[in-house]
Amino acid sequence: MFRAEHAPPAAPAAVRRPAFWHRDHEEPAGVVGTGALAATAALVAMWPFTSVIAPGAWSFTVIAVIVAVAGTGMLMRHLLRRRAEWVQDLATLATQVVVAVAVVTLLIAGDTALFGIIPTSATLTLFGVLGASAVEAVVFGSAPLDPSPGLAAAMGVGFAVVAILLDHLVTHRSAVLAVLLTGAVGAVPMIVTLGDTNVVWFVLFGAVALLVFRHTARRHPESPRRSSASVAVAIGAAAMATTIAVAPMLPVSTSLAGTGVGVTVDASLRLGDDLRQPNPVEVLTVAAKGETAPYLRLTTLSRFDGRVWRPDDGDLQAQDDGFGPPEWGEDITTEEQTTSIRVLRMSSSWLPVPYPATAVQGLSNAWRIAPENRTLYSRGADAVGNDYTVTSSRLVPTLEQIRAIDAAAPVVDPDAEPVELPAIIGELATEVTAAASTDYDRLIALQNWFRSQFAYSLETPVEEGFDGTGAEAVAEFLDARSGYCVHFAGAFALMAETLGMQVRIVVGYLPGSLTDEKRGSESVFSVTSDRLHSWPEVLFPGVGWVPFEPTASLGVPTAFRPGATQGSGSGNPSAPAPTTAPQAEQTSGPEVDRNDAGGDSASSGELRRLDPTPVALTTLGVVVLLLLPALIRLAERRARLSRARRGDPAAAWAEVRDTLIDLQIPVTDADTPRVRAAGLVRQNGVDAHAMRRLTDAVERSNYARSGEASDDLAEPLGEVLASLRQSADRATRVRAVLVPRSLYAPRAAEPGMTV
Repeated sequence: MFRAEHAPPAAPAAVRRPAFWHRDHEEPAGVVGTGALAATAALVAMWPFTSVIAPGAWSFTVIAVIVAVAGTGMLMRHLLRRRAEWVQDLATLATQVVVAVAVVTLLIAGDTALFGIIPTSATLTLFGVLGASAVEAVVFGSAPLDPSPGLAAAMGVGFAVVAILLDHLVTHRSAVLAVLLTGAVGAVPMIVTLGDTNVVWFVLFGAVALLVFRHTARRHPESPRRSSASVAVAIGAAAMATTIAVAPMLPVSTSLAGTGVGVTVDASLRLGDDLRQPNPVEVLTVAAKGETAPYLRLTTLSRFDGRVWRPDDGDLQAQDDGFGPPEWGEDITTEEQTTSIRVLRMSSSWLPVPYPATAVQGLSNAWRIAPENRTLYSRGADAVGNDYTVTSSRLVPTLEQIRAIDAAAPVVDPDAEPVELPAIIGELATEVTAAASTDYDRLIALQNWFRSQFAYSLETPVEEGFDGTGAEAVAEFLDARSGYCVHFAGAFALMAETLGMQVRIVVGYLPGSLTDEKRGSESVFSVTSDRLHSWPEVLFPGVGWVPFEPTASLGVPTAFRPGATQGSGSGNPSAPAPTTAPQAEQTSGPEVDRNDAGGDSASSGELRRLDPTPVALTTLGVVVLLLLPALIRLAERRARLSRARRGDPAAAWAEVRDTLIDLQIPVTDADTPRVRAAGLVRQNGVDAHAMRRLTDAVERSNYARSGEASDDLAEPLGEVLASLRQSADRATRVRAVLVPRSLYAPRAAEPGMTV
């Protein structure tokens, strides 16, 4: 049994091994808490992006990058804890950049890299291509975007930067900058999509901000610890309370689900992502007389390059200059109508208007008129929040008038490369219209063919791989005979062009659903996000652009009536008056998949299943973060055992000290190794012989002449550690493994000197 006794006489100063550290020169708190806090902030910043990008490879990439950056920061700061602070920072930053590049390369372009992690010229080229595709997806897409490899690469690189910045900001106690960065990044999806105010995210963000400020207050050497922590807690609690109280009063609706259902509409024909949203939301309301509302257009696309239809970008003019002269002749009967539109939750550079618009009221001068297609556009303003009134003309030509006019010939750009279309497009156009004798009858034949021989589906284009408007996609659609409005409009347009007609595609909204509300004498109609639509138009000189409705099961197909029957049918609801717009009677349904045809109507009330992928990936990331302390502690223990096997008493005694801290066994620097050893033998049942071998080695290291090596200390160290673990209960042992307190506790630089 050991007893307390005086240490051996000290060796001469020339050979005495210096005690580098004292209790007053302890290392700052451990690195795990700081790294975990920075990683948590990065994950909180990432969460809102799951509402604008569908779950997929990108979310796993981002979580992996965040975990790798945090783990690298913890490990490097732990290994370099005795180095100067600037050395720690530079080495940690360089290593984190290298690790982040390796992780992103492995997950995105591993097959082009050396050993899967070292980028090559092929890797850089691939990332350039992926970056361009990501930009195209963001610019021309709408939320939620498909989880493409390009978005995975962009998000991986972006959050690598965010994670590294947060790691260093939190480490250096730059709480304000860390909180601002987390909030700015996390708020981007809600800002750009005008989505719901995600109360849960704001609460989590407030909690993270509280923790960051509290961490800063606790660690800052010049701050009064208790008062600073109290102020941080008070500020954080007040911020969260204010968020919960104020969020429901914001101009957009609140949601505890955080699904981010705001709608951003661009000038492309990538409408499938919006139409496939599981939760349609009201995007605008329309006030008009009667029981039906008009179609609303945003913009038109008339330039086709073989891959995509490009939006028209003609000259703009002030509202005071009007919409330009009419395209229709004086012999065409017109009816003036007024439509009031209130945009609630649609973000766009275009405003929805009925066609053909002739005047507008209630808009700022930021909105300008595009007379080429009678639309409203702004380079700086956004559609959301606008409330305006549009005057338009309802054209009522007779069947005889429209049949007597040939459609305008296509406009050929001499500088553009000719587009070669698959043969099936022209062949089917000729076959379907063979029996027609006028251009109008040919177009009606095409319209009827699409509506009778094709099926509406949002999923078929995705499953069959032709979800686009390129020439090849149109050919596949004509073969599959199933798709949604984009494919019907694109196919109709290309087939009409092969017949020698000038055509364009419109992006807009189907008529809204009648509500019980009234605005004066006008009925109010609700337009939801799933009524986003596209349809083709053909130019007939003297009449203007005539729309057609080829999409199966949607809208009302265009059909002009003979002049002799026009008057008799004007008062008959079953025989609507002629119109050059797809008629606005109640459609057979909004833009939803018709695969459930024949099912019970009550099925529409079923609860939707939530996609578990984001939750599973987030949980995985949290689990990995929680296990990081245990993994770091295990690596440290193995390293010390290896050094102890080579006779290093400092490493052996440091492991004893940290094991005591992990097991919550009292530790004091006031005891000598021999006194501490006697207490462990007496109180914790540690083997006396093994303990004696360790203390003798420590004393020889501290007081013997230099050059005397110790024996293998791994065996006695293992026996001592095993005895210490056996002396603790199971719960304490589990906590010691999962949450090793020694990583957080202050450490001495020369662990062999004290315990």
